[in-house]
Amino acid sequence: MTTDAPTDAETDLAVELRNVDKAFYGVKANDNVNFRLARGEVHALLGENGAGKSTLCSILAGLYRPDAGEMFLNGAPTVFKSPKDALASGVGMIYQHFRLVPNLTVAENFALGHPSTGIRLDQKKLQEEAAELGDRYGLPIDPSARIWQLSVGEQQRVEILKLLYRNVDVLILDEPTAVLTPQESKQLFKTMRQMADEGRSVIFVSHKLREVKEVSDSVTVLRHGRNVGGVATADAEAEDLARMMVGRDLVLPARTDTTQPGSVVLAVTDLRVEGDRGLEVVSGVSFEVRAGEIVGIAGVSGNGQRELALGLNGLRTPTAGRVFITNFDVTKASVLAHIYAGMSYVPQNRLGVGLAPGLTTEENLALKAFRQPPYSRGRRLVPSAFRSEGARQIEQYDVRGVRPGLPIRLLSGGNLQKALIAREIEMGPKVLILHSPTRGLDVGATQTVRQLALAERARGVGVLLISEDLDELLALSDRLLVMYEGEIVGQMNTEDATAERLGLLMAGKRQGEQT
Repeated sequence: MTTDAPTDAETDLAVELRNVDKAFYGVKANDNVNFRLARGEVHALLGENGAGKSTLCSILAGLYRPDAGEMFLNGAPTVFKSPKDALASGVGMIYQHFRLVPNLTVAENFALGHPSTGIRLDQKKLQEEAAELGDRYGLPIDPSARIWQLSVGEQQRVEILKLLYRNVDVLILDEPTAVLTPQESKQLFKTMRQMADEGRSVIFVSHKLREVKEVSDSVTVLRHGRNVGGVATADAEAEDLARMMVGRDLVLPARTDTTQPGSVVLAVTDLRVEGDRGLEVVSGVSFEVRAGEIVGIAGVSGNGQRELALGLNGLRTPTAGRVFITNFDVTKASVLAHIYAGMSYVPQNRLGVGLAPGLTTEENLALKAFRQPPYSRGRRLVPSAFRSEGARQIEQYDVRGVRPGLPIRLLSGGNLQKALIAREIEMGPKVLILHSPTRGLDVGATQTVRQLALAERARGVGVLLISEDLDELLALSDRLLVMYEGEIVGQMNTEDATAERLGLLMAGKRQGEQT
């Protein structure tokens, strides 16, 4: 790390980037970007998936070094050679995928890599400091708990408190609300404002325009790697920000018709499924999905939705109950049997479960259909079919950023999701399960995913939409179910649903108990 003395005119800025370039495999992620972060402000960074937001933040956090351009910290020219340099200078980043050691306690994670950590660790003192810090910032946490015992929201608290324990002045939060409940998001916003009031600076990367309006002081928008404008948040409407992000007027699709659904395509009776630790987490769930309807499942993350999806599509064998796809009993059947019966599945974990990160986009698009023509003749694969069919789907579903021969993991989140949904739709399913299909996506990719879901409904597919986004559920679903602690605690037609009513059910107050 190298620094020079700042001038008086520059000291009101916490961070300034000038003419920053960064390219990967010949493709520019950041193109001549200028960015300014004032002291004591919450600055939102907006842009579509692949617009260069995470790359820019990773440069600030010392993970990447720019190909060109300059960075100034507190007015002084600065070069970070590593994240360790950035932390030592008071800049820290919380990534979408947390950097925690699961088998260590909260307090022990605080100590990892800390300059004051010696050979012997004073556990009692460290736990007291961690608990005190959590209480101070409204992020209470059990310092003696091991990371694997915590919910995703609690793990994020640990990441934030780790940086505050290091007394950083600049915090970068990359899509922090993607894994949080509405209540957790509200508390996070209070904490961000508290940090800003103390003179710290916060960069808030998000796709959720309503949240940006709620918490930020100013906004910078990136599009195709370039800075296309900045504005005080109070002076911008959500529609203006969306237009800056995608370069056009944009309206998110919603269900507008009330067509009569067809026959039952998915029937679930008294289904019971165990979780990763061998405990029952889906407890006697029963419901039906009909052709040409979208059934939404609402609930706070961790109430059995993931295990329900796994139990429905054969990735986890139920301990009891029945699952029928049309007239086929697939309760104990293999994943392949579920596919042949007409089920497609878009999991919430795109790269970990849905896609093979090391394969190309074309190969991923063929993963479920390669046993059939045109991908194969007998036992022989047809490479030209992979290329031609892949090219067709890439164009049809507007999957951007594909480079021949390069692995799919290099695509942005929105393009990964479009490729995954394309593969599942191309199988011609009778039942389509969508689990958090727009989590972490920008408004443009969200628009595409919603359009695809509604198009499948119109085609007569039965769609099961599992989501923690109430706006999405209310916009797309014909009927709504609510899960709490592994059970269905309420169901209703969407026309009868309100956010308040759903919130009570999500908190465990059953329909008959509401007043």
